[in-house]
Amino acid sequence: MRDWLKIATEVSDARSVVALESTIIAHGMPYPENLATARLLESRVRESGAVPATIAVMGGAVRVGLGGADLEALAQAKDVLKLSRADLPYAAASGKMGATTVAATMICAHMAGIKVFATGGIGGVHRGAEATFDISADLEELARTPVAVVSAGAKALLDLPKTLEYLETRGVPVIGYRTDEFPAFWSRRSGLKVPLRMDSPQEIARFLALQWEMGLRGGAVICNPVPEADEIPAAEMRGFIDIAVADARHLGGKSVTPFILGRIHELTGGRSLRTNIALAASNARLAGEIAEAMRL
Repeated sequence: MRDWLKIATEVSDARSVVALESTIIAHGMPYPENLATARLLESRVRESGAVPATIAVMGGAVRVGLGGADLEALAQAKDVLKLSRADLPYAAASGKMGATTVAATMICAHMAGIKVFATGGIGGVHRGAEATFDISADLEELARTPVAVVSAGAKALLDLPKTLEYLETRGVPVIGYRTDEFPAFWSRRSGLKVPLRMDSPQEIARFLALQWEMGLRGGAVICNPVPEADEIPAAEMRGFIDIAVADARHLGGKSVTPFILGRIHELTGGRSLRTNIALAASNARLAGEIAEAMRL
């Protein structure tokens, strides 16, 4: 095995595996909530019958499947790099600790032979991108890397119509799980139609198998709306998002999204974080069910 890629024995021996990102641990929420959430997501994957593989760069290597001590260290670490395609090899080469975004997690999952990945919400086209060209690397990764990403749609602070348009242009399947509407992260509805609908993990697994057997490049977005009991309706979220986006106008690059999410957390009195955890846990369970269905 390459010395820069270390796959946990449990992961390499498993018949079905779900990749989990580490940005939610290092940059998504404070300690100890981040550690508790990481453990919750892993437990949801296990409940479905699959094995979780949380991914991060630690000790000069891409680590696929973190042990308890590793999760603890990552959850408490300071100045952890936020990694995408461009800086993934830098973190490994320099020996610095790095947390993987959606794009980087997809890349590392593919290296390890993992086909299914659960996250909260994907990145996308930012508001005002026609002037700033601010488009998440997640979208391009979805067009090139054969990993299915289970999410609650795209983060609602983005330009969702343009995000869907970009995915369509790049040929990325966007599948609504038991929904005809594209979910908006904290909210079940965005007012936008989802291109495809499937109602069972088995149906999704069959679709993915055929996509890749046909030699079609890239991944897929599996849209799993936040559980109804945990959602914040879109009309209610809109005001919070507008304030947070306006407050972030002086920022740029990778600092924008964490700032906006933190500001929304303040504006909602912590409610957005509770919803974020609930939807991520729901996505982890569905991803595990899809991974299990893919091995049959």
